Amino acid sequence: MACNTNAQNVLDDFEGSGGITTWYGDNCLVNTNRNNPYPQGINTSNKVLEYFDNGGQYANVRFDMSTNLDLITKNSFSIKIYVPSSDITGSQPNQVSLKLQDGSLAEPWITQTEIIKPIVLNQWQELTFDFENDPFMNLDGSSPAPLFRTDFNRVLIQVNGENNNDNVRAYIDDVSHYDTVIDDPIFDTLVWSDEFDGASLDASKWWRQTQLPPGGSWYNGEIQHYTNRDVNSSVNNGILSINAIKELGYTDQGYSKDYTSARLNSKFAFTYGKVEVRAKLPTGPGTWPAIWMLGKNINEDGAYWDNQGYDTTGWPACGEIDIMEHWGTNQNFIQSAMHTPSSFGNTDNKGGQVIPTVSNGFHVYSVEWTPEKMVFRVDGVKHYEYNPAIKNASTWPFDEEQYLLLNVAILPEIHSNFTSSAMDIDYVRVYQQSTLSNHENGLDRVSIYPNPVRNVLNLKLKNTSLAISNLSITDLNGRIVYENNTYNAIQNMRYNLSALQSGVYITQVSFSNGTKETHKFIKQ
Repeated sequence: MACNTNAQNVLDDFEGSGGITTWYGDNCLVNTNRNNPYPQGINTSNKVLEYFDNGGQYANVRFDMSTNLDLITKNSFSIKIYVPSSDITGSQPNQVSLKLQDGSLAEPWITQTEIIKPIVLNQWQELTFDFENDPFMNLDGSSPAPLFRTDFNRVLIQVNGENNNDNVRAYIDDVSHYDTVIDDPIFDTLVWSDEFDGASLDASKWWRQTQLPPGGSWYNGEIQHYTNRDVNSSVNNGILSINAIKELGYTDQGYSKDYTSARLNSKFAFTYGKVEVRAKLPTGPGTWPAIWMLGKNINEDGAYWDNQGYDTTGWPACGEIDIMEHWGTNQNFIQSAMHTPSSFGNTDNKGGQVIPTVSNGFHVYSVEWTPEKMVFRVDGVKHYEYNPAIKNASTWPFDEEQYLLLNVAILPEIHSNFTSSAMDIDYVRVYQQSTLSNHENGLDRVSIYPNPVRNVLNLKLKNTSLAISNLSITDLNGRIVYENNTYNAIQNMRYNLSALQSGVYITQVSFSNGTKETHKFIKQ
């Protein structure tokens, strides 16, 4: 199933037809009629809001709603934002906070709830603040979750934090308020994994790719040999280490190079699902670790699936999914990208986020792959979605099997004092959708969302005039954790599951004509 949202209710697009009549700047300058200085990427509109925090300690822009917000009806806000790096001073984190308050009070901040999202500089990006599903912070820790409050009537946007005197300029557009409705497949069944619990790399799961491309060097100016030695891909204490090592004059296949590393191919390929890789990245300019995927059909001599006879398609027609790339010259930034015939190499299809501890802590890098889109996250925080409007061989070669690759490349800018650095991997896991995740008998009369759910589960009837006679939620051991048989003709229901333990649950809906429909959901 696809991800659906209702038509967004754009409050202000700054083209003269917006529904917000009064923008106000606290400790900052605001211009709601600014020509878009960066008409590119996802935002080529003419007019934007310019936000300039010129040192105000608590700078933000805000507007008031004519009526109090009903977050059950509309749970989300979205904005487009561009922050140029040239207009920032200090060392504040690059982020945007969207806050809700009761503006009728003399001290409205005492009612505040907020969601903070990281941003990438020097590009337009769209951020969504979902007060039903995103992590939030209440200033008053005793306050209920924002979804269950009705006192909010003020919306504030703050860039790079408060309680500082640093400068930041931002351009904001397409401020929207809408309800997020998610009806995505649940990738709840582990179909392939490696926990790296053995004494060495599992040869039944991984192929060490070593054969040089024609010309004797790897692509993109890389200067390493990939080897099949344990020293470059070792397993110890439940961790796979892909070690990039300086080894002057290391000769293989008739070519001498000064650096060695490893490039692993999975002996598993699949179509659609979720990949999770928990990893800690190497350091140093010139290091280039990657967690990525290629079409099983790629024609690349020496690759595992090429050796098995699947080599029918060149790159980029085979499709490439970069789950995580990191360059040591930009230490705390990670990127995800897509390479297709429509855009490859320095592709336009990419996005990323800043992770301050990429090299001294483990993080979970993931992609969710459906027939409609790719969603990339780090530790559950989304930073990029690829969902081309037209899907064909040029934009979407992703309906065929792909396999996983793990490697650390070395680029010419490697420092002369570099000796070694490793990408450490705790696990690689691939999940797909179980048959129980879909409704029974192909009826499609119930939509449940969001999935996974943090606090509130929505159940909506569709394509039926039948009434519900009973609803039950059970865990995987068959224990009933919720049951109700008094719904009758109610079409839309919401359940507060905040007290429910994390895990997988089954919802069974019984209808007045005796039929049933079953769905599975994940409680985070």
